Amino acid sequence: MLKNYFKIAFRNLIRNSVFSVINIAGLSLGLTCCMLIVLYTKDELSFDRFHENRNELYRIDVTMKDHEGSRTIGSTNAIHGPSFKQEIPEIKEVVRVQGSSFVIKKGSELLNENVIFADNNFFSVFSMPLLSGEPGTVLSDVQSVVLTEKMAEKYFSTIEAVGKVLELKVGESFEPFVVSGVARDCPQNSSIQFDFVLPFAFQESRKWIDNEWLGFYMNTFVLLNDKADYQAISPKMNKVFTTKSAEEISKIKDFKQKITFHLKPFLELHLDAEADGGLRNGLTYASNPIYSYILSGIAIFILLIACVNFVNLTVARSLKRAKEIGIRKVVGSQRKQLTIQFLGESFLLSLVAFTCAIILLVVVLPTFNDLANKQLAFSYLLDLKLVSGYVALYLVTGLTAGFYPALVLSGFSPAQTLYHRTRLTRKNYLTKGLVVFQFALSVCLVVGTVVIYSQFKYLTNKNLGYNDKNLMMFRIGRGGTAENARTSIMQDLKGISGVENVAAFNGNYNGTGAKINGREISFGYIGVDDNFLRTMEIPVLKGRNFSQNFPSDPENSVVVNEAFVKEAGWKDPIGKEIDFFWKQKKMTVIGVVRDYHYASLKEEIQPLLLTQDPNYGLGAIYLKLNETGIPETMKKVSAIFNKHVPFLPFEYKFEDASNLQRYESEAKWKQIITFAAILSIFISCIGLFGLATFNAESRMKEIGIRKVLGASVASITTRLSGDFIKLVLIAIVVALPLSAYLANLWLENFPYRIEISWTYFAIAALLAIAIAMLTVGYQSIRMAMTNPIRSLGSD
Repeated sequence: MLKNYFKIAFRNLIRNSVFSVINIAGLSLGLTCCMLIVLYTKDELSFDRFHENRNELYRIDVTMKDHEGSRTIGSTNAIHGPSFKQEIPEIKEVVRVQGSSFVIKKGSELLNENVIFADNNFFSVFSMPLLSGEPGTVLSDVQSVVLTEKMAEKYFSTIEAVGKVLELKVGESFEPFVVSGVARDCPQNSSIQFDFVLPFAFQESRKWIDNEWLGFYMNTFVLLNDKADYQAISPKMNKVFTTKSAEEISKIKDFKQKITFHLKPFLELHLDAEADGGLRNGLTYASNPIYSYILSGIAIFILLIACVNFVNLTVARSLKRAKEIGIRKVVGSQRKQLTIQFLGESFLLSLVAFTCAIILLVVVLPTFNDLANKQLAFSYLLDLKLVSGYVALYLVTGLTAGFYPALVLSGFSPAQTLYHRTRLTRKNYLTKGLVVFQFALSVCLVVGTVVIYSQFKYLTNKNLGYNDKNLMMFRIGRGGTAENARTSIMQDLKGISGVENVAAFNGNYNGTGAKINGREISFGYIGVDDNFLRTMEIPVLKGRNFSQNFPSDPENSVVVNEAFVKEAGWKDPIGKEIDFFWKQKKMTVIGVVRDYHYASLKEEIQPLLLTQDPNYGLGAIYLKLNETGIPETMKKVSAIFNKHVPFLPFEYKFEDASNLQRYESEAKWKQIITFAAILSIFISCIGLFGLATFNAESRMKEIGIRKVLGASVASITTRLSGDFIKLVLIAIVVALPLSAYLANLWLENFPYRIEISWTYFAIAALLAIAIAMLTVGYQSIRMAMTNPIRSLGSD
């Protein structure tokens, strides 16, 4: 019996090859999307769960409130963790982790590598397996270093590296660090990523540590006792802070910030969407859980629609099998047997679709990894729980896709089917409603794609207030020989024909505060030379630029932007004083520059102050290059750098490329939403095709009569297509206000954004209508051109 069922099912698949391919394609796409999202979600939820102490590990977070609002950061200072441990018995261990970088010698080559500083209990608290070395002592020597197996192979061509020496640039010279351990490469689902680990005690020995209670620049983790309530620790930390920081705070006049400490479970760090700045200082791979929700929603929708389309197509083709069902019932087949047969066909088709989905998964996984910034592998599928989940998904898909057709087909009356009197109602509001829903979502996705494309184009082409074309920047370091070499480097660079302008910059946009008329404001704070504004092509709107003709500028003068003037409430800013109370100094505004976007366009332009404070080292150089001969110019720039800064690798970046990188997230979501729109439209067309087939085949006799009475192919096609175009028009009416609302909601995340145009909606609507007409038109024309004798004789 089962063999017979299988044979009939296989023959039906072959006989109806077009419908079989469409069904398999739809189910395969749905299953592939589900598999990809399951892999993605599994990876997201698996972050940091390999640590043995995961349930007792927490990071110390800080919330700061003032008159401008509040923000939470995951940073502390070196003094916080040890002080809390000393006063709070529930804290078993404290581990400080700080990200940094070092230049390391590899023969004659100089390489800039990322490292982390960590306390000597790092490998005891965190489950980062060592291939060699003891977890408790591997960081006990201040001149020791632990490196990963990948770095051991890179620098020593072997993982047997313990006892070997690495030379790291410390200050103006290279110092030897002995390899005390080799760790396994960090798992890809680890928030802590490192290539080298240096003892935190090394910084303490060189007095690099800032022990102020009001400093926040490193991660501090605590390991609690098994029975400790982490929420009860926060009040105790705040009590310690209040007591210990009192003297320091008393020295700051008008200190109004409220600072509170609390613990964040280590397992929540990866999906922490609230902490300001995300994961940093040795932590990485921060993610927003909203991505999992959005992708899961898309995948579930695609699979659900694929299953419903399977139902539509199967029912639509059922008229072709009505006679078969009647004969089976006449010769004694029971409804139960017919139900099993049709369910069997559904499971067979689902099995083929599942196999195709696995093949498709392997093919598209590299592309998905690139879009999602993941390193997922097919081997993830071999997890026992996942295999069980996919088996369950297969069973649910086969049952969902086959249950309703099996129920309908097995219920046909033998007398009606043998005399071709079987009718399936055309007033299938559920199916038509689903078509409306499908196309409404498709239109929303198309509008979303157009809006995201337009906003991305706007972000990457908007005038930033300065010219970032052919503008490159490289760092020379601060202090010592680098500081002394800066003048010589800039002088030599000016002699290169391909260099149009040269300027010095401190290298980062830092934040600080000052008082204006007794009111404290916050602003960006950068150090520049006289030529910075000319090189960046930023105009001075009022007053003047820094100049060597005014020797007092470095000590007494500043330049501000328009946003600073607005925040200060000045009408005439030139000559106004800014009180830097924290360094007991006042400086005078000599110029106002046009606002320019020194941060991404996802942030509003903030107040900015430019200074030539001699204590503010200018460790970076900007070059404005001529458009022609850039490769040759770069070779000359590199030679000059290596001549004057022989202990640093020459690393540079172009400003326009750096600005583009700020919108990587938008670029990836642009691609994801585009793919989702294409899939949604494709699967919606499958559903529409199935409904058109069902409608046309159930009206074959009507079509034949109309043709005999003289109806043209065009009129019949219009009549058959009209109902479906109405459904698509209803979908457009539903989708346009919804897509407009969602588009505006998304655009609210950008202070600088496009204005939504009616053309976006027109494009989506016309595309939906065109695709629907092509889908339905093909089937309608085919049926309209059928010989009327055949149509009338079919009944």
